[in-house]
Amino acid sequence: MSRRVLVVDDNEDVRLIVQAILTAHGDEVLTAPDGVTALRTVSNDGRLDVVVLDIMMPEMNGLEVLERLRENNHTASIPVVFLTALDRDVDLLAGYKSGADYYITKPFTARQLLYAVDAVSERGRSKHPSQANAASDESRRNSPSSTRQSA
Repeated sequence: MSRRVLVVDDNEDVRLIVQAILTAHGDEVLTAPDGVTALRTVSNDGRLDVVVLDIMMPEMNGLEVLERLRENNHTASIPVVFLTALDRDVDLLAGYKSGADYYITKPFTARQLLYAVDAVSERGRSKHPSQANAASDESRRNSPSSTRQSA
């Protein structure tokens, strides 16, 4: 199943690398160069499954973006992965306290990124009951026991 992932980083090289990794994995990727553009993209987009978000950005940093996402009922449950150069324990704790679902430090590997996006998107589906019920209904329809008839 293809996910829609928003990648937010002020460094174009990082955006392109993350986009290439996720696209090769089958995801649809949107990008934003800053927090203001990210919030505009989120408000205009009908469905985002995950946001990959840098912390250190001009104008509006990633912590502020995450705070705005969590304050809005329509975006509060979108899983967020911080992808940042901030690697001290206090930074990691601040990220999780602000509501991040996962935290990756730069430099990172493709495996780390894919694992994080996979992990949070699974949790995100469980936060959206209608999506979880639809997936559950589909798996029941395709299960061998559903094709058997009662005696």
